[in-house]
Amino acid sequence: MSESAAPLLTDTDLTLSGSAEAKMAELVGQVEDDIEGVRVYATPGGCSGISFGMTFTDQLGGNDNVLAFEGFNLVVDSDTMQYLKGVEIDYVDRGDGAPTFVFNNLQPVGGGCGTCGSSQGGGCS
Repeated sequence: MSESAAPLLTDTDLTLSGSAEAKMAELVGQVEDDIEGVRVYATPGGCSGISFGMTFTDQLGGNDNVLAFEGFNLVVDSDTMQYLKGVEIDYVDRGDGAPTFVFNNLQPVGGGCGTCGSSQGGGCS
């Protein structure tokens, strides 16, 4: 279903911890549809800056970059990649019934509401 070959990312661009890689491979293996990979995306997060999420994707766009793993691809568009340079995605299970993917080493991104509430800026005014 690919439109064209997407540029490949390297582990200097973005990495997955071993637990994140294993969990993503497990989740992709449970999907019955033909998918291109796991898409990481960014959305404006209001006062908190940028929020990140992940979803399965069945197509690649001209703006997409790919990090290949055994059994799946991690897909990140160029706009999102600017926020994820050098980030490690980890999968953390603290035993509280709410395991989650976390993004380590994120660079500070100013929020959209002014500068109160944070020494870095980005709080609400």
